Amino acid sequence: MISVELADGTIVRVEATSIGDRKIGMQTRPFSEVTSAIESLVKEISETVQKVKPDKASVKFGIEIGIDAGRLTAVLAKGTGTANLEINLEWGS
Repeated sequence: MISVELADGTIVRVEATSIGDRKIGMQTRPFSEVTSAIESLVKEISETVQKVKPDKASVKFGIEIGIDAGRLTAVLAKGTGTANLEINLEWGS
């Protein structure tokens, strides 16, 4: 469990998985380290969906919060129930 700071200054505790050999420090990290990764991911998926122009689209993803080299990171495709990406595209008949 580590402390993260939200944009409004609120401090919350989150469970973070250590990635690599470094120890997780107790320093409070800005949650924007994770949300900026999510924003970039959503933007790229949206741009791709707009290119293929389905009639209907849905995206569902789960992330795990990790910490690597002292920074928070979003772990997406770990192959577990907590980190995944599911994209459904539909075209009319």
